[in-house]
Amino acid sequence: MSTSVHRPQPHSPATPHVLDNPAWAALTGPHARFAERVGRAARYPTDVSPFTALADPMDPRAWDDLAALVGPGKLTPFSGAVPPAEGWEIVQAGEGVQLVDTSLRAEPAPEAVRLGPDDVPEILDLIARTRPGPFLPRTVELGTYLGIRHEGRLVAMAGERLRPPGWTEISAVCTDPAHRGRGLATRLVRAVAAGIRERGDVPFMHASAANTGAIRLYESLGFTLRRHTSFLLLRVPERKEHATQP
Repeated sequence: MSTSVHRPQPHSPATPHVLDNPAWAALTGPHARFAERVGRAARYPTDVSPFTALADPMDPRAWDDLAALVGPGKLTPFSGAVPPAEGWEIVQAGEGVQLVDTSLRAEPAPEAVRLGPDDVPEILDLIARTRPGPFLPRTVELGTYLGIRHEGRLVAMAGERLRPPGWTEISAVCTDPAHRGRGLATRLVRAVAAGIRERGDVPFMHASAANTGAIRLYESLGFTLRRHTSFLLLRVPERKEHATQP
């Protein structure tokens, strides 16, 4: 049976939306137990997720705090619509999109199984073959991950990543190339969304802007483009002192 649609609540244009800064909202909210934090900057442990976040990306002090957290000269991923502060080097850059559930039909997938820490080696093997995005040894701790097996082998999966208040990101959607065209990704996205809806959250997703096939699939399932964003790999400035120390 399909669960009811939870539509995003309207907000004032003058008030930032929680999805404008989802990693910070998650790390200071439902995922606070994972947060490594210095002042106005936070990140997930490096074996959980690559996400780093700032309370206000327009605040130079937040960038100083992130530099103190990561370390001078080190590399760190960062996502958002605001360019980095002066002195930060952009090593790699890519464009992304954020999509939100507006009319998704969420329903369980009876053939899907819950994936946990014991499944991580097999998950990482599937991730290496399909490259849906970063997945680390402890990413599975972030939420519910579901998989579909064929003759005992994991061939498709999807799960939960960022959890800003009231929202949950669906991520790591992937299918073994030999098993594509069977609707496995669709069934898993709907099944993960059903669990998200059960606790009262709204599903959302991120995707590479270049992955037009995936974007078309998600839009056909009931997701709507909300905004464009950037995925950056940054180098911390070489500085001996920062405004805030750990």
